[in-house]
Amino acid sequence: MNCAYCDTPLPVSSRRDRQYCTNNCSALASYYRRKAGQLPPPKWQHPALLSSEAVLHAAAVRAQQLGEAHGWDRSSTRCVLDGLTTVLAGRPAGTRVPLSEIRTRTHRHVSTPRLTEVLTDLDLLEDDTTPAIKNWIDRNTNNLAPGFAEPVRRWLLVLLDGDARTKPRSQATLYTYFSSLRPILEGWAREYSHLREVTTTDIHAALDPLRGYPRNNAVCALRSLFHFAKKRGLIFTNPTTGLKAHRIDPDLIPMTDTEIRAIEKLAASPTQRLAIALAAEHAARTTTIRHLTLDDLDLPNRRITLDGHHQRLGELSYRALRAWLEHRRATWPRTPNPHVLVNTKTVLGTGPVSGPYVRFHLGRNGFSIDRIRADRILHEALTACPDPLHLSLVFNISHTTATRYTTVAEHLLSNELEQPVDQ
Repeated sequence: MNCAYCDTPLPVSSRRDRQYCTNNCSALASYYRRKAGQLPPPKWQHPALLSSEAVLHAAAVRAQQLGEAHGWDRSSTRCVLDGLTTVLAGRPAGTRVPLSEIRTRTHRHVSTPRLTEVLTDLDLLEDDTTPAIKNWIDRNTNNLAPGFAEPVRRWLLVLLDGDARTKPRSQATLYTYFSSLRPILEGWAREYSHLREVTTTDIHAALDPLRGYPRNNAVCALRSLFHFAKKRGLIFTNPTTGLKAHRIDPDLIPMTDTEIRAIEKLAASPTQRLAIALAAEHAARTTTIRHLTLDDLDLPNRRITLDGHHQRLGELSYRALRAWLEHRRATWPRTPNPHVLVNTKTVLGTGPVSGPYVRFHLGRNGFSIDRIRADRILHEALTACPDPLHLSLVFNISHTTATRYTTVAEHLLSNELEQPVDQ
């Protein structure tokens, strides 16, 4: 390709939309064009937008529309068009593009999520890949003894996909269950050759060293595994029959002034200040904060909707929301995401931020949104009145949960009354 003014060959590594070899040639061409009264040349367009192939042209147009709607920059849009050209050029009409081909053929700068979004929108994508969770199951169960590997692998797959009488479980449940059972299974594998040889005594011996949540997780995982194995005829008897997980009641005590000041110092960004404000004033859970949408806010009237519960917006939350929305508007003015909280990973889509994103800075310093939320409910029970109905109406919690907080508040108040008064 040569310069449009002096006909000098352009460097091989030049951009595809480059027309002149230097800025001087560009300025001279523009001067003589205006002097002659000629119109400027048409802007460069990606070859996919000018393609004679109907499928590629339609996909390129759709990619451009999605880019404008979701705020993609020009580089992202151009890379997606490059990816569409790679996978659709010369492909017969009506055939779908395998996801494995997208991951192997396209250039590393092409955004695979954006490209698959375009192809999915046009019903041109075929997911022929193995989910990462299934690779994880195969990789981890293959390290177990043969008599334990097959039952555990089949159990995890049923948890993942479900069956006629079982609902699928989340991937987090699979990770938690297997991490709880792995050391126990490895210990049994040194003594037995198959899962059916495990007895009730072995179950209790494995659970004796565990306490708290690790014990409860292990109990739930063992009951699930042996119930599945008995149901599928892999074992003769279920050694976990009658085994129960004890409910863990966290120690609800008011937060100290030192803890409150530490949390105030941790709230450095607008995101953290907003999450802490909603938990401290409205007892909002992490999931509630993540799924809060712009439609749930009524800033002029100072109202907010949390989990379908309409309530007045507190002063601290109001200031935090105003600060965060100004930051969001300045940083991502064109984001289509309807959620209040967004980050660089969700700003181009419509999904909520992850739970770890909300909990990260607090969790690594020993605090949590749930602890702040519990302190808010307990504070209400201590200052207003330890009445379950009042707590249920104010915080939209169940009567059982409200009774729990009421009992703790009454216990704390009775202890204060029993303390001697200094003369």
